[in-house]
This record gives sequence, C-alpha cells and structure tokens, in this order.
Amino acid sequence: MRLAILIPFAAAVLLSACATRRAAEPLEIPTTVRTPAAPIGPNVAVMNIRIGREKQTQRVVIGLYDDAAPQTVANFEELCRKKFYNGMRFHRVFEHYLVQTGDPKSRHGDTDASGTGGPGYTVPAEIRRKHVLGAVAAARLGDSVNPTRASNGSQFYVCLQPMPQLDGHYTVFGEVIEGLEILDYISGRRTDSNDFPLEKIIITSITIQPRAAVIAGGEAAPRL
Repeated sequence: MRLAILIPFAAAVLLSACATRRAAEPLEIPTTVRTPAAPIGPNVAVMNIRIGREKQTQRVVIGLYDDAAPQTVANFEELCRKKFYNGMRFHRVFEHYLVQTGDPKSRHGDTDASGTGGPGYTVPAEIRRKHVLGAVAAARLGDSVNPTRASNGSQFYVCLQPMPQLDGHYTVFGEVIEGLEILDYISGRRTDSNDFPLEKIIITSITIQPRAAVIAGGEAAPRL
C-alpha cells in the first residue's frame, strides 16, 4: 500500500517539461536563506542532491522542529547519521506543489513497490506544526489502516506552497531554510504515470550539522 497524502492532486499534476539545457552548461539555481516560521533547534540537516547527469550536487538545508516533534526529529537524525538516505531518489513530485522522498525501494527506480518502503517501523504522531511554505512532514498510511496517524519511519515530503488542508493530519518536523528553489525545480521535472521523475534525482547524502556553521557562512538563522 502506498503512503497517503490526502491533498487535491488533480490540480497539481499539470506537469510541464523544463527548457532543455546544453549538456556542457552547468545547472545553476539561485537559492536564498529563509527565516523559519517556527522555532528550530541548534542542528540542521544538509541534503545534497544530484539531478540527472549533473556533476555538481545541489544543497538544501532543513531546520528541525526539535521542540514540536522530538521523537520524529531524533529518528530522522539517527537515520541521517547512519547514511540511510544515501542513494535514494525523489519518488513523487508535483510541480510547484510537493516533492517526496525517503523510500529505500526508490533506489531501484520506479516499480510497483515504489512509495511503500521504509525502515521497518513507524514513529508516533506528533501533530503540532502547520504546513507552511517549505514545511517538511512525515508521510504515513491513511486513517483507515492507521487510525493513530503514526508516521512512516523514513519517508517525508516538502510543501512548495502553504497547505493548510493538511494541518492536523501529518507530523511536520522541519522546514527548508535554504534551497527551497532547488526542490521547486525538481518538482517540475518530467514524470511517469506514477509521478516518479524520469531523470535520476538522487540524495547523495544528508548530514546533521550545527546550524551556525552552515547558514550564510556562519550566520545562524534566527530562532523565533
């Protein structure tokens, strides 16, 4: 059973191909540092992503809601330290709307099992934060088979626009504070009928690092 994210995808599935670039032309996507909408902890997750045949990876920085979702954040940090996410692909994208990753089965490309994997356990629901622009939330199975709304142990999605319709249904455990533009670019890549990108879009690594050492050359993002 694929993990459910109960959103009106019909309006979001209008995907279009991005302009073709010359092979020798490197991918350059200007990124910005964002002020988080809620308090984040002292550490951040630095995600490096390889898009297609690009040699240079793209960096996305995720601030973590330690106070609001302590169990979910602790689990995510542990998986990152174990290099669990290395080599996984973004297995579900909707243009300017949402991207999803964290399924170990995605390493094999799109299969009937894509979107069903995880580390073999769930994490208790910690539903406290809102789905703001850039929110990072844990995917899960639907209420009919998961009445406690427990989160999948590894799969997560990122909101590329505010999604208040999801508030109260999923555990939001972080927020993208740098590189949201990278994920928005990824969301517009061409996909197959399962919304799986045709290009290989791979997480090469996610590392947990001190926030002050990562953001804007040592300037920490403010804690609100």
